Amino acid sequence: MAPQIAGHLQPVGSTHTLDAESAVRRTVLPGGLRVITESVPGVRSATLGLWVGIGSRDEQPTVAGAAHYLEHLLFKGTRRRDATRIAEEIDAVGGEMNAFTSKEHTCFYAQVLDEDLELAMDLITDVVFQATCADAHVDTERRVVLEEIAMRDDDPEDLLQEMFAETIMPRHPLGRSVLGTEQSVTEMTPSSLRGFYRRRYRPHRMVLAVAGNVEHDDVVRLVRSALRDRLSGSEAPAPPRAGRARFGRSPRVALHSDDTEQAHLMLGVRVPGRHDERRYTLSVLNAALGGGMSSRLFQEIRERRGLAYQVYSSVAGYADAGHLDVYVGCQPDRLGEVAGVVGEVLADVAEHGLTEAEVARAKGQLRGGLVLGLEDTASRMFRLGKNELNYGQYQSVDDTVARIDAVTAQDVASLARTLLRRPGGRSASAVVGPYAHTDELPDELHEVMA
Repeated sequence: MAPQIAGHLQPVGSTHTLDAESAVRRTVLPGGLRVITESVPGVRSATLGLWVGIGSRDEQPTVAGAAHYLEHLLFKGTRRRDATRIAEEIDAVGGEMNAFTSKEHTCFYAQVLDEDLELAMDLITDVVFQATCADAHVDTERRVVLEEIAMRDDDPEDLLQEMFAETIMPRHPLGRSVLGTEQSVTEMTPSSLRGFYRRRYRPHRMVLAVAGNVEHDDVVRLVRSALRDRLSGSEAPAPPRAGRARFGRSPRVALHSDDTEQAHLMLGVRVPGRHDERRYTLSVLNAALGGGMSSRLFQEIRERRGLAYQVYSSVAGYADAGHLDVYVGCQPDRLGEVAGVVGEVLADVAEHGLTEAEVARAKGQLRGGLVLGLEDTASRMFRLGKNELNYGQYQSVDDTVARIDAVTAQDVASLARTLLRRPGGRSASAVVGPYAHTDELPDELHEVMA
């Protein structure tokens, strides 16, 4: 395969084949909109996603939650359709239409039969580019978003994740909730939301990804027809996010007192961002630590000691930062023992690394999850859009598998030593449970964080 040119460097008006075998092609349209498609013969569906490189980290504190609020608001009506008509048109063809907001991007997508791709294109582009953002709709969706915040607060695990992010990434937009706060959402005005919409939702920050029984030239034709005069100018696509996140200081142990039946614990360390070449090694380390039933944490905490029903580790990766964290839900009187075991496992991996067998299992898990996750057009579309937005280039499944396979036990041991041995100011923990004050938390937890 010929070397690729990054999407933000590809000349406007040009089309490049990124992977001839998988039929992946990219066109850069006037105004900087990138259109990337993957043809999947033999299926009868198509999934279209319009990705906007704007998320909650792009908000000022006074409009915290604006990106998510706007995601809701755009579905309330456009110049051509009200909310009911939008819902009726997608339901009439048996399709699915939805959206989600993250800390670094927002995605509006539709999955339909291949013969209904033109309708999906018309609906998605209409919602994203022609929304009215009327005052009445702002007030209606305000109540919906506030209900979503309340629902989050009623779920201990969801609330814990928000608390942990704020503690591990203090005084930084990445530590703030995507939903915003009750105060910021209540005080947000229609004019501030419309201003956020006009300034941020520009074609050069967008990627339109389509996967399924489609032809690239047909998709480009539909985009041109749907957007017309919005595709103008010589603006180049926005490059992938870069930089270096800087965080403030905060207490390393956060507590939310709640009369729950379980104590919910999350602890972890900051890790490099997604542009770091060690991200594949980090994925292997995470999978072996708590990514499955054979992982160290699952075996030690659930299988051997019966201390918890749910235990896992995960990685959150952003452009310039990230965190590796461990979650456990247990009986409140077992929190100290659980925290002690977690600390022992992390210390042992930091000191001795992982066995060859553990690394092999983790790599197999990642390979299988990657390939099996591409069995439907939606998964392929998500991968296309996210890679283009995050990295500015396409990476084939074979290339990704090769990078995973290249990870060695020595690579994992070296990274574990760097991240897990005396992490100091890079570590944090959060607890939701029946404790009045952090002084009531068990000594073992404080020792792990020392």
